[in-house]
Amino acid sequence: MTQTFAFVGTTGGAGTTRLAVETATTLARTGRDVAVVDAAFATQGLSDYVEGRLDPDVTALVTDEGTELSEALVTAGIDTPGQLSVLPARAPFERLARAKTAGAAERFEREVAATALSHDVVIVDTPPVAANQAVAAVNAADRVVAVTPDSARGGDGLARLQGRLADIGTAADGVLANFADGDPVVTDADARVPTSAVSDPGACPACLDPDTEFAPAVAAAAETLLGVDVDLEFESGGRLDGLLGE
Repeated sequence: MTQTFAFVGTTGGAGTTRLAVETATTLARTGRDVAVVDAAFATQGLSDYVEGRLDPDVTALVTDEGTELSEALVTAGIDTPGQLSVLPARAPFERLARAKTAGAAERFEREVAATALSHDVVIVDTPPVAANQAVAAVNAADRVVAVTPDSARGGDGLARLQGRLADIGTAADGVLANFADGDPVVTDADARVPTSAVSDPGACPACLDPDTEFAPAVAAAAETLLGVDVDLEFESGGRLDGLLGE
């Protein structure tokens, strides 16, 4: 059965898109077919991880009845046992505006469900809940993961997000603290991921070349927050078993 997860940023700059891509890559390394779907229409950050022309994109899919899902899905050019696909946004302002309407959001939710039919896992890159497509992403998900910087700003954003989720009748199933390099600031996080040494999207996903800190932490977060088995080995000093046992 396909599992669908909404990675919801608590604030801008939380690193939600990056962690969605790295988590998806980690799961593809285990042999799963994974799709990352872009609901962050304003920033369109997922498109930075894809080369080539993106036409049609996800906004065309939810605004044009003639666009098919198979046309918009892009297969990532990475060498993993499982396949990684992405459904990014890259569109002019006029289409972005139409993609944020209530009707387009309903279709977005249906397209997420359609994506799940051909993948083992779907991760929706979701902005802070303040737009129709973000609400649709949360509604379409089996689990909601709040992604927050491990900072005072992130803690404030997490409180706002929790309030917004309550307003639409749901809640986060887990909290992922990003850029967690020192003593915890967001103390109620369920998992923590340190800052990656790789920052350029063109050099990502970093989990393809696992290090002893960032990649094992992403894998541990996937097990903790998504409830999936991640049967991967890492170099000494970054073993998944050790992280899960902390």
